[in-house]
Amino acid sequence: MEIDKAIRDSDDRRLKAKYNTAIYVIQRALALYSIEEVAFSFNGGKDSTVLLHLLRAGHFLHQVEHGHSNGDLSDHQFTFPIRTIYFESTSAFPEINSFTYETAASYGVQLDILRQDFKSGLEALLKAKPIRAIFLGVRIGDPTAVGQEQFSPSSSGWPPFMRVNPILDWSYRDVWAFLLTCKVQYCGLYDQGYTSIGSINDTVPNALLCIKDSAADKQKFRPAYMLSDGRLERAGRARKVSPIAGRVPAVSNGLKCTEPHQSSVLTASIVAVGDEILFGIIEDQLGPSLCRKLHSIGWVVSQIAIVRSDVDSVAEEVEKRKSTSDMVFIYGGVGPLHSDVTAGGVAKAFGVRLAPDEEYEEYLSQLFGDKYTGDRNEMARLPEGITELLQHEKLPVPLIMCHNVIILSATNVDELDVQWDALIDSRSTALTSLGPFLSKHLTTSLTDLEVAQPLSKISFEFPDIYIGCYRKSRTGPLTITFEGKDEEKVEAAMEALSVKLSSVVK
Repeated sequence: MEIDKAIRDSDDRRLKAKYNTAIYVIQRALALYSIEEVAFSFNGGKDSTVLLHLLRAGHFLHQVEHGHSNGDLSDHQFTFPIRTIYFESTSAFPEINSFTYETAASYGVQLDILRQDFKSGLEALLKAKPIRAIFLGVRIGDPTAVGQEQFSPSSSGWPPFMRVNPILDWSYRDVWAFLLTCKVQYCGLYDQGYTSIGSINDTVPNALLCIKDSAADKQKFRPAYMLSDGRLERAGRARKVSPIAGRVPAVSNGLKCTEPHQSSVLTASIVAVGDEILFGIIEDQLGPSLCRKLHSIGWVVSQIAIVRSDVDSVAEEVEKRKSTSDMVFIYGGVGPLHSDVTAGGVAKAFGVRLAPDEEYEEYLSQLFGDKYTGDRNEMARLPEGITELLQHEKLPVPLIMCHNVIILSATNVDELDVQWDALIDSRSTALTSLGPFLSKHLTTSLTDLEVAQPLSKISFEFPDIYIGCYRKSRTGPLTITFEGKDEEKVEAAMEALSVKLSSVVK
C-alpha cells in the first residue's frame, strides 16, 4: 500500500507517530464493527481527504493482518469497501464537488449522496442501513471537537452511533505533512490560499497568505500548506457580527450614539486574577493601563473585576462577562504555579476541558530550553477546541484567545505595551479601532448642589456624550469631563453647560 510505504520511508518522526495512532484507532474500530456497520463521512476538505487515505491504509493493513491479502496489491487493485457518505449542498464550492466525485472515481469509493441537512440525512441513513459507527475527520480545534475522544457516542438528540475520530489529535501542520509526504491529490482551492473551507457564503482566502502583485494590481495567495501558524487556519472564515457587537449600551449619558455611522460602540470587560491584589499586597497597574489603551481606540470598558486565584472564581466571572461584552481581557494566574488557574477557569466558563496543545508546547520549549521541565505539560494545557494562538514577531510566546476572551501573560506595564501592540497588529482578533474618544474638561468652583441641576439638563440634551465629574480633594475645584466621538457635539455640550453655570454664578 503506497500510503503506508510513504510514511514508513519518511524522516518525519512526529508524522509517523500520528499515523501509527490513527491506524490503530481505525483497526480497533474495524475489529469492533463489521464492514457493513461502519461508514465514513467525506466532505472533500483536507481533513477528510487525509482520513480517506488513512482508511484505505488502515483497512488494507487490517486485511493483511487477518490473512485476507498478501500485501502486494497496488492502489487501484484495492477497492475501498467502507460506505462513504457525502452531503451535497447547493452552498458548496463547485471545486469541492468536482474533487469529491473525481476522488471517489479514482479510488473506487461508492458514495451515498445525501441532499438533506447533516442531522436529517444521518437519521434517514441509519434507519435504512445497519450503521453503528462513523469515521469523522474531526480535529482538536474544530468547533465540533469539544469534549470528543477518539471513540465518542453521538450527542444527545442525535441518532445513536459511535463517532470514530482517528485524527482528533492532529494539528494543521500534521495534516499538510501527511498530504505532501504521501503526494495525494487534494482540492485545488487550497493552492489558492483557502485554509479552511466551509460554504461559499462564509469562506474566503486566508489574508495571511496574501501576496500583493503590484504589477497586475491584484491579490494572489500562497498555498495553504505555507501558513506558518496552524491556529490561524480559520482566519479565512467570514466572521459574522454578533448581536453584542452591534448593540448600543443602554445607559443614559453613556456614549449612546444616534448617528448611523457612529452606532458601533464596542465594549470590553477586564478581569484581574490574583489574591495579592485583593489582599492589598500589590497594586494593580495593568487594569488602568488597559483601560487607557482601549479608550484610545474607541472602546468602552464596562467592567473591571478582581477575582481570587481560584478556578471557580475565574470561571464565574468570565462566564458573566463573555456574554455581555464584545471582548474580555484577563490577566494574572498564567504560568506553572499552583495559583496559576486562569486557563482552567476560562475552560470551565466555556464548558470545555484543558487539553495538551502541541504547538503551544513547542513555543514554550523554544523559550525556556532546558529549563522547561517538570510541569511543562500543565503549562501547555489549554481550553480544548476553542483556543486560538495569536502569534506575532514581537511575542516570544503567542497570546491565547478563546472566542472573545484574550488571556494576557503580561506581569507589568512594559510587557502589556508589547502585547497590546501585537494585538492591534493581529488580523485574527476583532480588536479594531473605532476612532478615539475626544475629551474636554471644564473646571468650576461651584458646589455640587449648584452644579447638579444644570448638569442633569445638559446630560438629557446630549445623551450621546458621556459627562462625568470628579474632585481631587473635598475642598478642591470640580472637574467636569465631556467624552464623545463627535467633536462638534462635545464642544456644544461644554459650551451649553458653561452658559448654564454662568447663570448660576450671576
